[in-house]
Amino acid sequence: MRKTKKSGLLKDWFIKQPDYLFKSEKLSLSTMKRFDTLGKIIRGDILTMTTVADSGHPGGSMSSADIYIVVYGLANIHPSKIDNPTRDRIVVSHGHTSAGVYSILGRLGFFNVENTLTNFRRCGSIFEGHVERSVPGCEWSTGNLGQGLSAGCGFALASKIHERDYNVFVLMSDGEQAKGQISEARRFARKFNLNNITVLIDYNELQITGSVHEIMEVKIKENYTADGWKVIELDGHNYEEIYSAIRKSINDSSSPYAILCHTTMGKSVSFMENVVKYHGSPLSPDECCKALIEIDIEEKIGFYKKKRKESNLPMVKKKRYSAPLIIGTNKPLNYEVTAQMGNRDAFGKALENIALINKEMKNSSPIVALDCDLKESVRTHLFEKIAPEWFIEGGVQEHNTATLAGVLSIEGILTFFADFGVFGIDEVYNQQRLNAINHTNLKVIITHSGINVGQDGKTHHCIDFLGLARNIPGFKVIIPADPNQTDRVIRYISKEEGNFLVVTGRTKNPIVADSIGRPFFGGDYDFNYGKVDVVREGENGVIMTYGSSLIEALLSWEELKREGINFDIWNISTPLSLTLKDIEKAIFKGPIFTFEDHLVYSGLGTIVGNLIAETGMGTIFKKIGVTDFAPSGFTRALYGAMGIDSASLTREVRKIVGSRQ
Repeated sequence: MRKTKKSGLLKDWFIKQPDYLFKSEKLSLSTMKRFDTLGKIIRGDILTMTTVADSGHPGGSMSSADIYIVVYGLANIHPSKIDNPTRDRIVVSHGHTSAGVYSILGRLGFFNVENTLTNFRRCGSIFEGHVERSVPGCEWSTGNLGQGLSAGCGFALASKIHERDYNVFVLMSDGEQAKGQISEARRFARKFNLNNITVLIDYNELQITGSVHEIMEVKIKENYTADGWKVIELDGHNYEEIYSAIRKSINDSSSPYAILCHTTMGKSVSFMENVVKYHGSPLSPDECCKALIEIDIEEKIGFYKKKRKESNLPMVKKKRYSAPLIIGTNKPLNYEVTAQMGNRDAFGKALENIALINKEMKNSSPIVALDCDLKESVRTHLFEKIAPEWFIEGGVQEHNTATLAGVLSIEGILTFFADFGVFGIDEVYNQQRLNAINHTNLKVIITHSGINVGQDGKTHHCIDFLGLARNIPGFKVIIPADPNQTDRVIRYISKEEGNFLVVTGRTKNPIVADSIGRPFFGGDYDFNYGKVDVVREGENGVIMTYGSSLIEALLSWEELKREGINFDIWNISTPLSLTLKDIEKAIFKGPIFTFEDHLVYSGLGTIVGNLIAETGMGTIFKKIGVTDFAPSGFTRALYGAMGIDSASLTREVRKIVGSRQ
């Protein structure tokens, strides 16, 4: 069914129909017949691939199948132009229905459907268990329920920013409607008039452990209506009704729409219909044979099982295209040693400066800053003054904001998401993880990190930012030491592809000076990811540190120097990039100390300790950091109480160095 006799790809057949792009008032008879045939084939594919893999979610895939057929069949997408900037965006939030998604895309010609039937959920295959962005035609990797509508908001907002006219379809399950992030996304869509969004909800009334009404009752229609959406209810297996509702939605620019599609789990196979077991249980080969006979589809289970067993499938990592950026960053701002300002202030000024430069540039990529009701605290209010049209206020809705920020970042938009540490990484860890899975290009700036936050207390002391970020493959972490380095870091990440987490504190910092009193990170200092900055030199060992802790380390260095103890001070602004070569160099210097405003169990000390062990070389090693939640108090008092001030570092060095002299 992937090809037709006349025109090659099945998608090309749909393009020639009068109802393509939902243009005609009614669904044509020829399209209806094609849909009917496809309905059987798609369900046959779902049953076959899940049985061959002995894994998957056939029930929901079959209940969503007719929705997929109408949307993918008639939307503005094409296999030859999967990255066309003006294409419609289709997000499948309930990613476990991947069997249905892969089948319709394969049948339309986005790839050879035989590969899906053979290699679904197989190690090395792109056809993973939940919808993957690496699969042609899939816009966003999903599976963590509740995030799809936020992704849809990101795509819809990108259409406004780029002034492109396309539709966004978000296909969802009923069970996930209990998620709070969906409420955040509904409100966001209404606030920003994202009226090119159409949500279609597979309302089969069953989720993995039972009835949606028993697991958690959700007033789906009422919730969308209360948030200002228009809602249509219909038979989710009636192609004409689905078509008419979508057509009404995309032709009404006054509101986003939610279409509540009443469906049947396991649709078209009598012994599967409305049986909750089949949410996540494939059929046995014998059961699958019976089901395929019932829907009049040829059984080829043995063929695909044999092919799966015999074919070689090497591990291949595929990364989906992201739109390129054209950004000007200009020369860095320089701060003299007499300046007193926070790194968050330097971030705000750098972002303001970059926005000003790019507003004056021709053909510059858009830049956006996303905020969660903290713009003055995180200093993005400076950006807002220069580019109010690029400033996105998401309210106290961090989960939604983190997800849509990730989407914006792959749409050719330089995207900054600034928040407090406990919100920007702690609270939205799962959203940032999914961003990484989607190979986003996001610049996350967290302020108020460490016990540096002070009097706000332990709920706002983000002391695990590095421990969390190092668990997310692909995220690069930068912890600048002072405003000069911060300014250069912001300009650096604006030009570099990939996900970055830039960490700053709350307090004002002295400008770091070199040994003769000049700004160490000023002038012609050039920031490069992975570079270790040797701020002071000595012969008795190495103190490794970063961020505001560098100032404390330098105070300790001065005290120790007066006692005849001379250590190297290394500024490790990119802790995740440390190498064995770096550590071997430090070992030859003598004892190694790590010193940080972070939990000692998961920060720089742990990274360095692991690397020391890998070298197989012996050395004296001491980790100094936060060991527990801290109380409220002034920063200086907390540093002393928690053992991470200059005096504490001096004492620890004396203990070890003194015992060796």
